[in-house]
Amino acid sequence: MSKALSGQTILVTGASGEIGRAIVKALAEDGARPIIHYGRDRAGAERLNAEIDGRGIIVSADLSAADGASALWQRSLEAAGRIHGLVNNAGILSRIAIDADLDQWRSVWQRDFQVNFFAAADLAKEAIRHFKANGGGRIINMASRAGQRGYAADAMPYGATKAALVNLTKSIARSFGADGVTAIAPGWVRTRMAEEFVAKNGKQAAVGEIPIGEMAEPEAVAELVAFALRASQASLNGATLDVNGGSYIR
Repeated sequence: MSKALSGQTILVTGASGEIGRAIVKALAEDGARPIIHYGRDRAGAERLNAEIDGRGIIVSADLSAADGASALWQRSLEAAGRIHGLVNNAGILSRIAIDADLDQWRSVWQRDFQVNFFAAADLAKEAIRHFKANGGGRIINMASRAGQRGYAADAMPYGATKAALVNLTKSIARSFGADGVTAIAPGWVRTRMAEEFVAKNGKQAAVGEIPIGEMAEPEAVAELVAFALRASQASLNGATLDVNGGSYIR
């Protein structure tokens, strides 16, 4: 029996992280051929591909470089021929104090925006042009609760990049609605970074504003990504889907 994403080739950036790995597995389970992007962890990408029986395509690129996104798209296109979907999942969170040296301050802001937003925007540009010439496609931008309600004082760059991603999604949706663009905005997700935060600050600091009292699992986000990529979900164009356990976004 045909699966919902059978015949679809979908590029997932930052695929070696916990959420990226879960997304790749969910896409493969739904019949897609994932393009597994990694920055440094080649071994991790290969292990992930083995877990989906070698059905993926492994591509490397440094998204912190100005030309990294363009290089990734070109390598992916050369390997796949046709790309049907893009999941802008790669992201970093840097911390910088408000009283930091101005050069350090600017460096952190530039680094976070390069990886989290500029690379995603460059990939979206390439994807839209490719989709328009080849019968359509879909873009998923992985946003965050932080992009809607702000973030901690020492991580403002991260929140700003995610807010920019939400706006980019809505702009693409309005301008290129036939290509289908959906933003997913998870809150706390149980990743290594989240577990380190809990170990340092206690679980209540992480989940105190989440009514269900738990962080989302990566697999829950991945299931939603796979669902949003289905052709039947065209009306999700431009939507931001909150995965935050009912936590406040004000």
